[in-house]
Amino acid sequence: MTSRKMEGPSTPAVRRDPYEVLSVSRDSSDQEIKSAYRKLALKYHPDKNASNPEASELFKEVAFSYSILSDPEKRRQYDTAGFEALEHDAMDMEIDLSNLGTVNTMFAALFSKLGVPIKTSVSAAVLEEALNGTVTVRPLPLGTSFSGKVDKQSAQFFGVTINEQQAQSGIVIRVSSSAQSKFKLLYFEQETNGGYGLALQEDCEKTGKFTSAGMYFLHFQVYRMDSAVNALAMAKDPDAAFFKRLEGLQPCEVSELKPGTHIFAVYGDNFFKPATYAIEAMSASSYKDSTRMLMEIEAQILAKRNDLRQFETEYRKALARFQEVTNRYSLEKQAVDELLNQRDQIHSSFTTVRTVTNSSTAINGSSSSRTCMDDISIDSQSEDGSSDGKDKSNKKKWFNLNLGRSDKKL
Repeated sequence: MTSRKMEGPSTPAVRRDPYEVLSVSRDSSDQEIKSAYRKLALKYHPDKNASNPEASELFKEVAFSYSILSDPEKRRQYDTAGFEALEHDAMDMEIDLSNLGTVNTMFAALFSKLGVPIKTSVSAAVLEEALNGTVTVRPLPLGTSFSGKVDKQSAQFFGVTINEQQAQSGIVIRVSSSAQSKFKLLYFEQETNGGYGLALQEDCEKTGKFTSAGMYFLHFQVYRMDSAVNALAMAKDPDAAFFKRLEGLQPCEVSELKPGTHIFAVYGDNFFKPATYAIEAMSASSYKDSTRMLMEIEAQILAKRNDLRQFETEYRKALARFQEVTNRYSLEKQAVDELLNQRDQIHSSFTTVRTVTNSSTAINGSSSSRTCMDDISIDSQSEDGSSDGKDKSNKKKWFNLNLGRSDKKL
């Protein structure tokens, strides 16, 4: 069962003391807080204040305050450390859409068809009629079912009467729609004035080819899993979403019913057309094995949630230490790389060949290195043991001339 308290809250921009908002004292009972909320929620309901934006904001503030004070754990946290102790991110995920115009209704229907959940509130007209006790209640005996059709933004009420034995065994209320209609299952408590106040609501969910919703009252504490708790955390930090996943297991406000007649209703939550449905009331005595297994698995989940809370603390410390070590590693690596780079630059000053240039140059811009090469070339021609090239040339010329002159005289 995922039964939810009346309205999904939206966090107000300016937060006031929840006790002040609901006009109750800090030692008020759960019933007093609930009664105060119902009156204020109906007073500021958007359906009754379509032209008053201020009333809409007050409605959100009242719903937000009640979401804190109606939850024992959140109330304890707030009383201990104020708003800082609460997880507001999860609370921001629930949005109330009331008094939708034609255009907004079309967009809401489109998003809903695409699988985007649209949180809607029960209309003020239905709540007011129930509170005044002017609704028609159809009997729904245990072990029977009823098929019907309910208009959008309307509700059909059923009275389930149980005796002491059936109350001890517990009861299950189940609603399904083969047409996959969108609806809410509501549970109302008897008010002192004879009317009925909305206590629990559950939105239908798609299961296979059906949409269905159920509530069960098993004479022991029953929990509901609120998936919205970790939805935003997952978007921000997958690790945080894991640790918050079991935080969604919240105790239901009503987990057992006393002998007497109890009021349930099917509310048409479709945007454009009526909702077709089938509702049945059953004794939980036929679900003994399921009841026992539910008690065991929820006890294990609660124990595991405590383990995760402790593990999250250890994990965060280890993660912080890991980040510190990673930063140290980066700094040390950067320092080593810098030192080795400086060492390589110094080594290169010894090992790199440098070009040595002569400052003197020959006439007409010829370098002295070319003159040196010419000298080397001349020297290499006289390495055969003879005199230098100039002397050899003159000597040969002189020898030929002498021979010629001698022959002439002779």
